[in-house]
Amino acid sequence: MRVFSFEDQFDVFLQQQKKEASSRRLEMLERDLSGTIKMFREALWPIFQTFEGFILEYELVLPNGVHFFIDVFYAPFRFGFECEGFSAHAETISRDRFSFEKARIRHMLLSGCVYVPFSWDELDKKGLQCRDFVCELLRGYNDLNTLNSTLTPYEREAIRCALNLSRPVSVSDLCKSLGRKKDYVNKIIGSLLEKGVFQLTNVAYKRNRTFIVTQNAVDLIR
Repeated sequence: MRVFSFEDQFDVFLQQQKKEASSRRLEMLERDLSGTIKMFREALWPIFQTFEGFILEYELVLPNGVHFFIDVFYAPFRFGFECEGFSAHAETISRDRFSFEKARIRHMLLSGCVYVPFSWDELDKKGLQCRDFVCELLRGYNDLNTLNSTLTPYEREAIRCALNLSRPVSVSDLCKSLGRKKDYVNKIIGSLLEKGVFQLTNVAYKRNRTFIVTQNAVDLIR
């Protein structure tokens, strides 16, 4: 039985991507993809062992109408993986191009895309470290998904209430928002504290306690 190499499987994946691409994206897919192939071979394929969920040359549009593309987009977690060569991204970059790169990274953030860049030299010389990073990245998001699945409807509403305020949230705030009494709300708060979603603003105060949401809460509700 024939064993298909990485190169064979990537070529099948690439041809399928081309069939589904718009004319603008197809033009990008016809360009030199050596950096993308390098990133897959060294950092992504050894971990995922599949191309499912990946999109090559994922297209986004800046507010001014300018289109740009992400080398490799992983749809399930909205990761934007990119391979950057030193000469193309640092050594000879113009001021305008430098500013454009910052604008596109900000827009990726607004689009809920997590920007994950690798340099060619890292992939070439430190492949193991790159793979370790991808493993840690996936582990963090899998832990977040596990946490998400344990939240009750009232806990979700408590998180939303806290995120909508421009100050720390109090027990009375949550009582009004959830329409529940103090004892019940305190149980919700205790659960969210245990799950690392809420954090006390000042542990010294036992009365009139207030809470802030952690980054976990932002990631869960966004």
